[in-house]
Amino acid sequence: MTDNIYNWEKDREKTAGGSTPDGGPDMSVQLGRIRLKNPILTSSGTFSHGECHLPFYDISVLGAVTTKSYSMLPQKGNPPPRTCETAGGMLNSIGLQNDGINEFLNSHLRVLKDAGAQVILSIFGRDAEEFKKVALKVLDVKSDILAVELNLSCPNVEADGVSFCAIPGEVEKVVDAVVSMLDIPVIAKLSPNHENIAQAARAARDSGAQAISVINTVIGMAVDAETRKPMLGNITGGLSGPAVKPIALARIYRLAKEDILPIIGMGGVFDHLDVIEFMLAGAAAVSLGTVNLVDYDAGKRIVAGLREYMIEKGIKRITSLTGGIRD
Repeated sequence: MTDNIYNWEKDREKTAGGSTPDGGPDMSVQLGRIRLKNPILTSSGTFSHGECHLPFYDISVLGAVTTKSYSMLPQKGNPPPRTCETAGGMLNSIGLQNDGINEFLNSHLRVLKDAGAQVILSIFGRDAEEFKKVALKVLDVKSDILAVELNLSCPNVEADGVSFCAIPGEVEKVVDAVVSMLDIPVIAKLSPNHENIAQAARAARDSGAQAISVINTVIGMAVDAETRKPMLGNITGGLSGPAVKPIALARIYRLAKEDILPIIGMGGVFDHLDVIEFMLAGAAAVSLGTVNLVDYDAGKRIVAGLREYMIEKGIKRITSLTGGIRD
């Protein structure tokens, strides 16, 4: 286990203050060693590499762009159909399709950096060894990466396909291995589909993670009554969108009470008021997912809306909202 565990609470107290150069509200946040100019991120897999949104707005206004999850080698993903609409959201079963870490490093990363975006690279592996191999590739470009997110919701072939985050010991093993290799911050992305999420978060903290991302999608299914077939080629998939927002808020609230690590909250965020709710429940930053698929400039709109809200309410520092729920 690594002994490089960062005192994020002490650092947050030192750096949370101050104001923006123009005298407006201070929207900056601190997640361990991760400093963001504002708390709005994109969720892995919903913003691709950012290129698709470049014609519509300046993505550098975001706190950071989280890439889709990359494996060592290209991966085709699950059979179609891969998405379908549901009441209040959507199901997806993409299957972690990606063109491999080398393609990201050789092509997509430069596009993001040229756009002025802060980059959080999401990675995954079929086993702990693959996580280490992908992380090794990052060493060559670590100065261009703000943080690495470990997608621990993916299946672990060494544990009969059970996701890494279902077993806190596996979380500890993977996080420790990557933290030991990299001297840039590591974020652990956890799933809401297991009841031991707090134990997994503690394992991530004890292994050197700077923050946790919650929640990933909730397992769901849809059936076509006419054909009597599942609407996804993989039968089940991940439910996202407004339908999962109450689940996300409850998970974040419970985890924030445990005071384990700074939380990047996600799950059904569609406007700046959703962001406020997530921060009041305990999130230090908030990630936009499904909304990116239906609203081309959601990020720009939500950052602007958040700033206007702070001015209207006389809120000087966005950090004052985190954990501010009155219960």
